[in-house]
Amino acid sequence: MTEQKATNITWHQSLITRADREERNRHKGAILWLTGLPSSGKSTLAHEIERQLFQRSCNSYVLDGDNVRHGLNKNLGFSPEDRKENIRRLGEVAKLFADAGVIVITAFISPYREDRDSARALNEPGTFFEIFCKCSAGECEKRDPKGLWQKARKGELKEFTGVSAPYEDPERPEIVVETDQHILEECALQIMRFLEDQNIIRRL
Repeated sequence: MTEQKATNITWHQSLITRADREERNRHKGAILWLTGLPSSGKSTLAHEIERQLFQRSCNSYVLDGDNVRHGLNKNLGFSPEDRKENIRRLGEVAKLFADAGVIVITAFISPYREDRDSARALNEPGTFFEIFCKCSAGECEKRDPKGLWQKARKGELKEFTGVSAPYEDPERPEIVVETDQHILEECALQIMRFLEDQNIIRRL
């Protein structure tokens, strides 16, 4: 539990409810929490989902792990403690997006189950969906666009998930997307159909 350091603060309730925003948007706010090994396809899939949602006039936004480390989390590294704080902050940000009626798609490794469960616990049931981008380490290393796996194998990168730092597979994700078995379009379609089945978005 993160210590509350600020005092004399009050939560101000908006005059516009989440339900009001969702009614105007004609879709529900939700969090699609993509998790998986480095180079498992999280960011690529997240942006394809965002593109398809945009085409349907849905309000959506991608929170990408690398992008937020350029600003919001620029003071965090990759130690277990920093990873935990990274996901804590991002879980809170994602919740704010969802409360605003946005479908937020996160693309973080988020290697620890406990941290992902903490992010889930911030949200009402049926609004947080853990999506496991399942891809073998060998395939991730083969497709690695940044060459990070190779650097980690050489010892040039410390605390690299999948090599020198652990990754804990989700135990009960809402969706398992086998990104090493299916092309991007098939993976995105699987998620879009799931969103329709959950009544997050309307069927075409």
